[in-house]
Amino acid sequence: MSDVETAAGSNAGPIRALVSVHDVMPETLPQVERILSLLDAEGITPVTLLVVPGVGWSTEGIERLQRFRAMGCELAGHGWIHRVERITGLAHYVHSRLISRNVAEHLALDRHGIHRLIARCHAWFVDQGLGAPALYCPPAWAMGPVPRSMLASLPFTRYEFFSGVLSAQTGRMHPVPLTGYEADTALRKVVIRAWNRLNRRRAARRGWIRIGIHPDDLDLRLAEDLRRDLRRYSSHAGYSEIAAD
Repeated sequence: MSDVETAAGSNAGPIRALVSVHDVMPETLPQVERILSLLDAEGITPVTLLVVPGVGWSTEGIERLQRFRAMGCELAGHGWIHRVERITGLAHYVHSRLISRNVAEHLALDRHGIHRLIARCHAWFVDQGLGAPALYCPPAWAMGPVPRSMLASLPFTRYEFFSGVLSAQTGRMHPVPLTGYEADTALRKVVIRAWNRLNRRRAARRGWIRIGIHPDDLDLRLAEDLRRDLRRYSSHAGYSEIAAD
């Protein structure tokens, strides 16, 4: 049985793909619009846009986000400035070298700092007239040292981790395999391609997959892998649907 068409086990049926575009910022809007054009041409909807609030949005930029919403995109929170000024501790250093470089801002904060950042992120969307987002994804999927009970006290209802999607009010984690394509070096190409191959197999068992797209992915070393994966999975869903499974 091919993972292109069906999922094995108790989730037998089409594999449902959650498609997201990361790092939506004023400077990445041209790349984001190019990606959205590709997704539209492939008939992929819904799409979740992970927006970084604290990076100098202009009125024109906010209007473009409003147009994305009108097109059917869901807006989600994605940190505050998407970078760190310093690496704090061994775990953060290793994470930055292997995965995140200098973007995992949660890892530079304690739990109270993370709580304040997430609350500020949510408030920004409301203040800009963009509605109240339901999903929050920390940069590089690195949530940091914040207990899940503390997340439940914040206004987001879902949180995306490296391992899956957390329903904040129930505390239930929904494991969902993840593919990525941000391969700007030969080593990253090898590692990420192997990771994606593993997670396609996991998706065939679980019935779900996340496809995380970064702004420059269409010009990087796994661009064709990305295009193939977008065609591989023809059933798409929004993040709200994962909790109903």
